[in-house]
Parts: sequence; structure tokens; C-alpha cells
Amino acid sequence: MTAAVMAAPRAEVKASSIFMALLRRDMRVARRELPFFLLRTTMQPLMFVIVFGYLLPKMGFMGRGYTTALLPGVLAISLTFSSIQSVALPMVQDFGWTKEIEDRLLAPVPIWMVAAEKIVSGVLQGIVSALFVLPVARLIMGPIPNLTFGHFGSVLLITVLGAAAFSSLGLFLGTAIQPQQIGLMFGVILAPMIFFGCAYYPWQGLSAVPIMKYAVLINPLVYVAEGMRAALTPTAPHMPLPIVIVALIVVTAIFWTLGMRSFLKRAVG
Repeated sequence: MTAAVMAAPRAEVKASSIFMALLRRDMRVARRELPFFLLRTTMQPLMFVIVFGYLLPKMGFMGRGYTTALLPGVLAISLTFSSIQSVALPMVQDFGWTKEIEDRLLAPVPIWMVAAEKIVSGVLQGIVSALFVLPVARLIMGPIPNLTFGHFGSVLLITVLGAAAFSSLGLFLGTAIQPQQIGLMFGVILAPMIFFGCAYYPWQGLSAVPIMKYAVLINPLVYVAEGMRAALTPTAPHMPLPIVIVALIVVTAIFWTLGMRSFLKRAVG
């Protein structure tokens, strides 16, 4: 009886089924920790909204028109924080302290698919964060000149591409940085990226400082912020949307490649 059972052919489990099982597991964990996730990833942009989008205009120190440039940038920052952190921090923990990644690597799927699942998980969490920040920021700032939701398809496209780019960056950082150096990611990488990412000012405004206008183009946040402006405030100055889309695809491809190489190196090393 036992020999017959052992000799019976085993039903093969599709790699796609395992991929979805891993993704459902991450989404279940994210749903359980949703309040802490939103607090961690949206606090900084929402505080900026309160100060620069509500308090300073109320006090007359800043024109109401500034909110037109601010809202798309705040969405870009929220997307950046959530996508990077939702991939990089678990990677640092899994490879460093908990070694939980070893269980995932035993799944009967190619190793690269385990990394790809992490990126997809980061994309979904980035979308959730952006969808949360948009109505809250709009409520805090009140009426915003030139704001339109008539190009929702473009908004969704930029959100997905931006989340994919920064989730891939998160995979690279999470596997390249040692646990004891995690502070480096926030102080040396994320902070300059945010301040020079055209999130709080439009890229066209840097025409006053031409050298900076072209130097910041190496920053992927620039394309997310400008893409959001092109989709949400199309009548305001912004970078052409086709250029933004191409740039985000290129950025995603670069960080996807770097992230996969770094992940595979840590996984088999």
C-alpha cells in the first residue's frame, strides 16, 4: 500500500500558484500591519502638506497656487517611501536577522521568482499608500488650482511604473546594505533623493539654475513627481509625459537588473 502510494505520480504545482501563495502571504501580513505601514510611509509627506499646503498659505507666507505643484510631489514621495520600505526593510531583516528568506528559497520555483514576488508586493503597497494620501492631502489643502482627475489612466500608469521602479530599487538596497548600515539608506540615499527630486517644486522651475535642472535628472523621483503633475495638473508646467514614461521604464529595468543580481548573489552566497 505504501509502496503503491509512493509510486503514484505526484501532481505538479504550477510556479504561478506558488508565486500567488507567496504574494497572498505578504499581502496578509501587510493588511494586518496596515495602520503602522501607513503611519510609517505617509507621516512625512502629510506633515509637509499640513505646513506648506495649509498653514503657510493661511498665514499668507505662501500663495495658494503652490498647492498645484505640491500635491503631485507629495504623492510621489509617499509612493517612493512605501515602495522602497516595503521591499528593502523586509529584505534586510530576512537576510540579516530572521533568516526567513531561507524558507522562501526552498519553494519549488526559480530563485528570481521569489525576488519578483517581493517587487510585486512593493508595487501593490505603493499603490495603496498613494491612494490613501491623495484624498487626505486634497482634504487638508482644500481647492487646488488646475487639479483634475480626468486623466485617471495616466495617474494609474505613473503610479504603477513609479512603484515598480522604487520597489526594484528597494530590492537592490535591501540586499546590498548590511543590517547595521540601514540608517545609511535613509540619511545618505532617501533624504537627498527627496529634496532634489522635484517633489516640492516643479522641474521647470529649475531653469533659474540650469546646472541643477539637468543634474537632478539622475534622480528617479523627478520622473514620478513630474509624471504626477502631467496627469493631475496638466495645465501647470511639467515634464512631457512620454519622456516620463520612457524614463521610468528605463529606471525600472536598471534597478530590476541590479536588484536581481544582488538578490541572487546573497541567496546563493
